[in-house]
Amino acid sequence: MKRADLEHLIRAASAITKERDLVIVGSQAILGSIPDAPTKAPELVRSLEADMYPLLRPDLAELIEGSIGALSTFESTHGYYADGVGPETAILPRGWQDRLVPVETAATGGGRGLCLEVHDLACSKLAAGREKDLEFVDAMLKHGFTNVEVLRGRLQVTDLESARRQSVDRWLDSRTPRKA
Repeated sequence: MKRADLEHLIRAASAITKERDLVIVGSQAILGSIPDAPTKAPELVRSLEADMYPLLRPDLAELIEGSIGALSTFESTHGYYADGVGPETAILPRGWQDRLVPVETAATGGGRGLCLEVHDLACSKLAAGREKDLEFVDAMLKHGFTNVEVLRGRLQVTDLESARRQSVDRWLDSRTPRKA
């Protein structure tokens, strides 16, 4: 996905729901902080979907899903789509709302995407813990888009079950260079 694709989805979802602000929680939220991610790190923007919900009316996510979601005419026409999700989709650190990165351009047509900040995005991926999520965070680290110590700090204020927290800590330890 490219930044222009995300802007198009924001415009379409805003028009469909009549809501200005859409929270982008999935991997393509990276396009808020790193608009040129397709050039810098193409492996981070392979997804054809943007996970989103209206900030003030999350209940309208189903409308997004039904109108511009997977297998819709929108997807078959444009090659990408929106996945209407809810606020419970991502496990996030406290304060994430204060760090949202706005995407509001002429191309968003009055809509505004509120993308997760890169460290909050990485925390949500680590909390999910699927192989594809860990590969995503690995690539973010490799490209210097995230910092292990900032991630550790954010994870301290993320509600994770004890076993998941230990697993994430071990995973981060394996990516932290040891001091001589």
